[in-house]
Amino acid sequence: MAQSALEDHPNRYTLTNELHARPFPELSAPCRAIHFAIKQVQNAAERDRAADFDHLTALLDRYGAPHPAPGANHYSGPLGRGFLKWEMHTEFVTYTLFTGHNADPPFSGDMIKLLPADWLAAAPGRVVTSCLVRVETVEQDDLERRISTDLPTWFVPESLSVSRVLDGEAAVAADFRIDENGHSRIAVLATPGIGRRRLGRIVQRLLEIETYKDMAMLTLPQARMVASGVARLDRELSEIVSRMAGESGHEPETLAQLLKMSAEIEFLSSTTAFRFGAAEAYAAIVDQRIDVMREERVGGRQLLGEFMMRRFDPAMRTCRSAKARLAELSGSAARAAARAASSVSAADRNTISPGLWPRSTASDPSATRPACA
Repeated sequence: MAQSALEDHPNRYTLTNELHARPFPELSAPCRAIHFAIKQVQNAAERDRAADFDHLTALLDRYGAPHPAPGANHYSGPLGRGFLKWEMHTEFVTYTLFTGHNADPPFSGDMIKLLPADWLAAAPGRVVTSCLVRVETVEQDDLERRISTDLPTWFVPESLSVSRVLDGEAAVAADFRIDENGHSRIAVLATPGIGRRRLGRIVQRLLEIETYKDMAMLTLPQARMVASGVARLDRELSEIVSRMAGESGHEPETLAQLLKMSAEIEFLSSTTAFRFGAAEAYAAIVDQRIDVMREERVGGRQLLGEFMMRRFDPAMRTCRSAKARLAELSGSAARAAARAASSVSAADRNTISPGLWPRSTASDPSATRPACA
């Protein structure tokens, strides 16, 4: 075929290949998996990713497995008695180790022994998600009995979510709790004729739901901190605005207070913007992964989507509310500062510390409103 005379964009092939770079695992029941998501506590998006890559290759060297290409952000291949899937994400890395058999008792956590303890301890980050998956084959006419007898012993009954997925080819279950060994648990009861790729998609999506749920929830403590700070600043702003309406002669002091408050709000906004944005993205992935599972109710049991609606969505609404309240407060403080600046003489402006003025307006404070708006 004749080649086009047009030149390719330098990223054309790289970006196209990225769409096909992370295939779903192909699984056969019975099998099981252990999955970790590891993240640095602070500034994870700006971490040294070479440390993540080196940690992976150190594990591969223990088993004599080949290395991925330098700079790779994903890897799949045999590892001892199992099969390893590794992925590097913006803030974290995930390791998923599959083995082709189950063990009793269920969810014993003994798969952790397949990974060297000193290698785990040397991970460049902290565990955010640690999950065990158990996959079994169950005949359709035995499914209800297994759900009624086995699942209540594997999971906490009041938190248990169970549903049929992907046109009834499997039933999935989880309680989204952490057990005494530090793992969450997921069970997949698959029909005998399910395809290996379809089973792999089910397990992968369940692990993504668990992982991105946990990553999104990391924002909740910051959201609560922001909400508390916004409530305090909002009270202070209301008091200042009330004084502005009823007093005169203190305009320079009032403007200095408002500029200081605007700087504090801007700092709060800049230090939480990434976390709030990440939570929105992660929550969207959780919702999308649940949607594509096409859940069907089993008896009167709670669906995974219903659990998320009752427990996860309120936390995400708290995060969105804190972000919105912070933006509203920023605008209110900026408008108040602009009004105060208009009533302050040029001579009085010089008495206010230049450090309080946004850099874009330091030479002419009345030119625009504070940059935090």
